[in-house]
Amino acid sequence: MIPENFQVDVDGIPMSGLVSSVPDPRAVVVAWHGGASRPDYFDAPGHSRHSLMQVGASLGFSVIAPHRPGYGSSREMLGERIDPDRQVALSYGVVDSALQGLDRGAGCFLVGHSQGCVLALRMAVDPRGSDLLGIEMAGTGIRHNRRSDAVRRLGTSDVEQAAGLLRELLWQPAGLYPQQEPVSSRAPAYDGEDALAWPAEFARSAPNVSVPVRISLGDHESWWQSGEPGLVGMSSLFTASVRTEVDEQIGSGHNVSLGNAALAYHLKVLAFVEECVLSRQSAGRNEKLLEDSHG
Repeated sequence: MIPENFQVDVDGIPMSGLVSSVPDPRAVVVAWHGGASRPDYFDAPGHSRHSLMQVGASLGFSVIAPHRPGYGSSREMLGERIDPDRQVALSYGVVDSALQGLDRGAGCFLVGHSQGCVLALRMAVDPRGSDLLGIEMAGTGIRHNRRSDAVRRLGTSDVEQAAGLLRELLWQPAGLYPQQEPVSSRAPAYDGEDALAWPAEFARSAPNVSVPVRISLGDHESWWQSGEPGLVGMSSLFTASVRTEVDEQIGSGHNVSLGNAALAYHLKVLAFVEECVLSRQSAGRNEKLLEDSHG
């Protein structure tokens, strides 16, 4: 299924994105793109088998990938700085508006990539977050990769050098990615501010997440601390979550949804979503049995 563009009004703000809706879905996957990116990140232009939106729909999940606030059609009205509470309110609003009249199945599951993990975590700790099926966080961390020469040089480089170093950190090794159309976009200023505060916010917010959490890093992740130290360092903070799972995606760099291993990654994420659906259905049956026994 080819994703469709949508635009909705959320409190007077035009919000846009992509949606692949299916009849009678198992659940809805809500995917939040990273910094300086677009919803197309989750559709892998030119590589349909790498598309989370198309693979998800083929397996019975509706998938929606909105522009984060300050991107897409909302950029002009929202400007460069959007406080965290408004980001969350607008994001829940765009999901509700885009899915109006559509079946949500067992509920909504959030997928965040890189800077999109900031929004996913904020939505999960919001009071409405307890209704989520769970969250997936990929390409993020709480400590940068100190072994990376590019990370060390980034802090002392000029603008042109920094751009080259970021490309190296986020898009290398080049052999892990097919040739593809760009999915880039200018980032609003708040993204940079949120990025600086992210490690502290992560540590402060993670213990307040109650829903299942899955965390993924590519085995060639260069920007964040990777491997077991990076994954366990993050997962150990989710002390209230009913379930945490970590995964190192083989053959993948920072942009796990655009690389040659994207299909493998997406299938594992969707398997986790399916398990969350089964858990919710089981809990619902148990509640009904309990009610019937008392009736």
